[in-house]
Amino acid sequence: MAEIIKNRSEILFIYDVTDANPNGDTDENKPRVDEETGINIVTDVRLKRTVRDYLQNFKEQEIFVREERDEKGELRTKESIYEQYGSPEEIIKRCIDIRLFGGTFALKKRDKRKSVEEQQLERAFALTGPVQFKFGRSLHKISEPELVRGTTVMPSTEKRGAGTFWEAYVLPYSLIAFYGIVNENAAKETSLTEQDVYLLLDGLWNGTKNLITRSKVGQIPRLLFQVVYKEKSYHVGELDHRIKIISEKKDEEIRRIEDVKLDLTELSEVLGENKDKIEKIRYAKDKYLDIVKEGKSVNINEILPGMHFEPLNF
Repeated sequence: MAEIIKNRSEILFIYDVTDANPNGDTDENKPRVDEETGINIVTDVRLKRTVRDYLQNFKEQEIFVREERDEKGELRTKESIYEQYGSPEEIIKRCIDIRLFGGTFALKKRDKRKSVEEQQLERAFALTGPVQFKFGRSLHKISEPELVRGTTVMPSTEKRGAGTFWEAYVLPYSLIAFYGIVNENAAKETSLTEQDVYLLLDGLWNGTKNLITRSKVGQIPRLLFQVVYKEKSYHVGELDHRIKIISEKKDEEIRRIEDVKLDLTELSEVLGENKDKIEKIRYAKDKYLDIVKEGKSVNINEILPGMHFEPLNF
């Protein structure tokens, strides 16, 4: 049986999008933007969906939060999917997304002898996910989303004589940073293993690369950091606040990764102050990302000399 994780870790994940919509809102499917700062926002739900889809479609992992249809072609509800497992223990055992992200369930079981409230209480349970992400935010102010319009060649049922119109909002460019924590204490509740965490990292990196839809194509992972601690119940926190970009262009004029340098000076300082508490740093880096420390381009292992850096070879 695989061993439950013992060490807390922090995750820093950076990727970019070009002429795409990383996460649309619920009204117009426009990219989410903080109106005060002009910063692009991506929800943790979107990131988790990326991981789930990759693990299910490419790694043959069983996922609980999934789109599944019954014999009539109708979408199955959470309740009907739950009935396939029969118990929370079985869901934890079989579904990697529940072991990673947890889940909340309030599932009804019809029993005329009991009230609805009693039935819900009996079947309700909640698992706190060991892996939690904040919303992702762009490292620069983005230019205004562009509305792109076009037509399809094939006609719709209503207009058989001509193709139909479509429109979509896209961002010319956005370099986005996500921050997350893997909590070893919560891992005991969902039986999260080291293999599960490795698959999570794989899902972040390769799942982002494999988002090949019209709204998502053009997303490239640029940097993935996992800082693994050896001191129990400890982490530095807010690693995403310790990084910044440097560019000769105005924020809104940035269009490609070569337009920026990622400054890790402050991150190296804060990790250096906590060096004795860190076991290792696992990483993946895109070759086109230029990392600088104190104004000079450096390799990953040069941001924290003496630390054990372990490349992630997915």
